[in-house]
Amino acid sequence: MQIAVAVVEGTFDSGLCAVLDVFGTANSLIGQREPGPVPFTVTTVGAGSQVRTGNGLLLATEPVAGLTQRPDLLLLPAVGLKSPDQIIEAVRSDANAWVPALAGEVHAAGADLAAACTGAFFLAESGVLDGRRATTSWWAGPAFRARYPEVRLDDSRTLVHDGAFTTAAAAFAHIDLALAVVHRHSPALADLVARYLLIGDRPSQAAFAAPTLLAQADPLVAAFERWARTHLADPPPLGAAARTLGVSERTLQRTTQSVIGMSPLDFLQEIRLDEATFLLRTTTMGPDAIAARVGYRNTSTLRTLVRRRRGTTLRALRQGGAAPEREQQD
Repeated sequence: MQIAVAVVEGTFDSGLCAVLDVFGTANSLIGQREPGPVPFTVTTVGAGSQVRTGNGLLLATEPVAGLTQRPDLLLLPAVGLKSPDQIIEAVRSDANAWVPALAGEVHAAGADLAAACTGAFFLAESGVLDGRRATTSWWAGPAFRARYPEVRLDDSRTLVHDGAFTTAAAAFAHIDLALAVVHRHSPALADLVARYLLIGDRPSQAAFAAPTLLAQADPLVAAFERWARTHLADPPPLGAAARTLGVSERTLQRTTQSVIGMSPLDFLQEIRLDEATFLLRTTTMGPDAIAARVGYRNTSTLRTLVRRRRGTTLRALRQGGAAPEREQQD
């Protein structure tokens, strides 16, 4: 399988290395499966013969102009930028225009495409994701939605497959992305690689999406987030929030949906869960007291939401980790 990894100046070092290491490990383990699948041939592609990574390392690359064979898969790792404005600037720059152009070409030729974290911006810039489901890092979600409204963004997921497209979320989801590629090639080999590298399953990044940071993408959403935190214990109807903020309830609904991909009520639930998690980890308050503090009369309601939205339990959150299988019924 021919894989081209497109790298630009400032590429996120660990994300790129994780991808290369997963494919390298898969190749080294192929002989342990009979009959073994065809090895992965990985080529790092750049605008020229070398690229400087985000940490200043020089990486030898195959110039894109010299590619003689289109890959079976084009993979776009993240760039080491933490500001949405910087990401958009990088995506729009003339120096990186070859990346979305290459994505469009290989897609037209029938190849698969994959991207992780901020690399999804380059994939979306080419237009090939229009009408498709995709994910990216939760903190970049508002900027992604604003620039690519035709893409069906689901930034609650670590990994999203849609036809020939696979996208992964935050930076260290590069591992999940590379393993997903191996799995499509050979499920047995992917299982072996996962066990060899101790790769776990992280189906959702929702637990890491800080509501306060998400809200900063829009003044109205930020104001609503502040309002919600002052009314957690006994929240009035959302109509009251809209009136306090000087907008209609419909405007509030439309704005939160377009900016962060959820309704005001869903966002309020996320804020409640965020506060409940904070109290679990920083106080000795019991579950009943915490549930009341964040606006739930029944602790069972909070437990259910934690299971459904975080995939864990109150006990596991208090301990600071994911729930072991034996605790899933806690």
